Amino acid sequence: MVRKLVFVLVSLGVAAFAFSSMEALDTYIRETERLVSANRTDTAADRPNAAALRADGKSSAEETMWRQRILEEAEKRRIPPVDARIDPIWKAIPGYNGLEVDVDASLAQTLRSKELKLVFREVPPRIVLDDLGPQPIYKGNPNKRMVALMINVAWGNEHIPGMLEALREEKVKATFFFDGSWLRKNTDLARQIASDGHELSNHAYSHPNMSELTRQQASEEIAKTEKLLEETFGVRNRWFAPPSGDYSQETVQIAYEHGLKTVLWTLDTVDWKRPSPDWIVRRVTDRLEPGALILMHPTEPTRIALPTLIREIKRRGFALGTVSDTLSMDRLDTETAGDGGGKTDDKM
Repeated sequence: MVRKLVFVLVSLGVAAFAFSSMEALDTYIRETERLVSANRTDTAADRPNAAALRADGKSSAEETMWRQRILEEAEKRRIPPVDARIDPIWKAIPGYNGLEVDVDASLAQTLRSKELKLVFREVPPRIVLDDLGPQPIYKGNPNKRMVALMINVAWGNEHIPGMLEALREEKVKATFFFDGSWLRKNTDLARQIASDGHELSNHAYSHPNMSELTRQQASEEIAKTEKLLEETFGVRNRWFAPPSGDYSQETVQIAYEHGLKTVLWTLDTVDWKRPSPDWIVRRVTDRLEPGALILMHPTEPTRIALPTLIREIKRRGFALGTVSDTLSMDRLDTETAGDGGGKTDDKM
C-alpha cells in the first residue's frame, strides 16, 4: 500500500526532484516506507492519551451533571438584596445584602468531595445607606435579626465598670456615645472601654440641645468631640447621637458635612428616671424587634438589669452588636439559605 502511495506521489510531481537513476528512486521509496512505519508506531504509543481524552470526557459529563444540579439549587436558594430606603416615620432604613450560590466555587468543592457542596456569597443592594444623603437613622433593616446597645455617656462613671463586666461576661460589644467634655476628663476610663472592643462615637461636646444652636455652634460641638476621638483614641468614627435626641434637619446636615450619620434610637430604657431593673428588662423585651437600637445610660438600674437583659435578648433569637454592626448591610453568620440538600453549606 505504501509503495503504491509513493508511486502516485512520484507520478504527481516527484519528477521535479530529478532523480538521476532507478537506484536513487528506490532509496527514496525505502526511506518513505521507514518514515510511515515510524509514524504508525508513534500513533500506537499515543493510544493511552486518547483513552485519557475519553476519561476527560467522562469527567466533563460528571461536571455537567453537578453544574446543572447546583444551578437548580441556586435558583431555589437565592435571597434578593433589600435596598436602603426612607421611611415616612423611621426615616433612613439601611439596605441588606442578599445571598446567592457561587456556582463555580460550589462546583469546585462538589467535584473534590463527590457530594453536593454549596458555597454562598452576599449580594449588595442597588441602593445603600450612603445614597440616601443626610437623613436621621432610628433602626436597622427589619430583615436583620440583630440589635445594638447604644450607651450615651456624659455622667455615671461609677456604674461603667460594672456594665463593662456584664458586657465582657456575655461577650457583647456595644457602642458608647461620648460627651466630649466627659471624654477629655476621663480618658483612662474611655481607654478601658475601647480596649474591651466597644465602639466609640460622638455625643457632641457639652450635651446641648442641638436644635437651639447656631450653625457654627453646632458644628463646633461635633468637631471638638470628633477631634478628641481621632487624636486621643485613633477612632475613625461614623456616627453622631444628638444629646437628649434633640435635633433639627440642619443638625443632621452639619453632622453629614463632618462625615457622620445622625443616629437616634428605636427603644428607650428611660433609665435616667431610675426605674427598677425588672421594669427596664420588660420595657425592652416587650418591644424588641430586628434592627432595634436600644438607648441606655450608665445608671444603677441599667447596670443591674444588663446581664438579664442581654440573656433575654439572646433567648429570643437576636444577635447583639455595635451600632455599626447592626446598621451594616452584612448578613448574619447564623443565617442560612435553606436545608442544603443534607450537605454542609459554606458562605464566602
